[in-house]
Amino acid sequence: MRMLYSGYQAWNDMLAPARFGAQVALGMRDKMGPMADWAMPRRMFALMDVFQGARVTHKRPAYNIDSVVSGNAEVAVRDEVVLDLPFGDLLHFAKDDVEAAQPRVLVVAPMSGHFSTLLRSTVVTLLRDHDVYITDWKNARDVPLSAGRFGFDEYVDYVIRFFQEMGEGAHMVSVCQPCVPALAAVALMSQDKDKATPRSMTLMGGPIDPNAAPTVVNELANEKPIEWFEKNLISTVPFRYAGRGREVYPGFLQLSAFMAMNMERHGSQHRELYQLLADGKTVEADKIKTFYEEYFAVLDMTKEFYLETVDMVFQRTLMSKGELMHRDRRVDPGAIRNTALLTVEGEKDDVCAVGQTSAAHGLCTGLRPHMKRHHLQPGVGHYGVFSGSKWEKQVYPQVRNMILAMN
Repeated sequence: MRMLYSGYQAWNDMLAPARFGAQVALGMRDKMGPMADWAMPRRMFALMDVFQGARVTHKRPAYNIDSVVSGNAEVAVRDEVVLDLPFGDLLHFAKDDVEAAQPRVLVVAPMSGHFSTLLRSTVVTLLRDHDVYITDWKNARDVPLSAGRFGFDEYVDYVIRFFQEMGEGAHMVSVCQPCVPALAAVALMSQDKDKATPRSMTLMGGPIDPNAAPTVVNELANEKPIEWFEKNLISTVPFRYAGRGREVYPGFLQLSAFMAMNMERHGSQHRELYQLLADGKTVEADKIKTFYEEYFAVLDMTKEFYLETVDMVFQRTLMSKGELMHRDRRVDPGAIRNTALLTVEGEKDDVCAVGQTSAAHGLCTGLRPHMKRHHLQPGVGHYGVFSGSKWEKQVYPQVRNMILAMN
């Protein structure tokens, strides 16, 4: 499997001329005048549009957050790198002309095959009332071997380093897979009495204890021994990239796994996209195209981080057993005494089912009852916990109130 990446790259190279041809043809559409709106040309252009758009990309899309409504005014937003580290940046969404200081929040994004831009809507909502930062992870295939390893311990280190860069009084919102290393980071900072320890932590749809309510994701992680994952899913980055020779879990494999879970839905979406384009309904079509431009942008994970996450989080569930170690040091969530905890779960979440995230309450034994809250959101699946109308109208107020109470 070490040569799988090279085979994938060769296949992409073979398709590149056809995709380029489709793009050129689409560029000529405006020169056809009224003929472009005839039924047959519209169908042909729709087919080419769907074909050239159904491709995997490997570069982070832009966040495209230019302004937000904050307070009673629309304010400009610019993203700026505050701290540049080999495997990820601390990115700040700076707002101009904000009259009063707002609570600083670090959004801890997943490293699970997609870029942090997947949380764009989460960030936009938080920006209404907060000064927002995000862990902007880099594609492992673009990180030279000279940068060293990046595993579970390093992920925790990065979260701690980012909080230290932000300074005292910040808050944390962690989404999905990183809830375990994020909780570990807060525990370690609490053990060290670090002044930059966040005042609150919101854990959303994360696998604190996968055994509390196993899902298909957990079952797949436990079907095979960890050696099987290394042998069958790890590949080597081809020579043409900066990370040449680095062993990674390719993002295109993770994307394939995600799509296989809902192949009928993805097929239906692309058929609908074709029909909307053929019917000239470009506004409706753009919504689907925008989603898949983000969804098809994949990030490779280092071999160490992927295998250690499967082993420590999903197979041995070390956090829930009180056995998680960070560089030969036991992580003790019971040491957390001054960081309030909010857990959020979705009623229909089939990735991190109800009970997996709320398990954090049983681990944080040092927190007094009034510093613990749990929100179960009815009617939403995994993504509905942190995006969409119910996130904005029902979940977000819970997050905002927790941050406000502890600011």
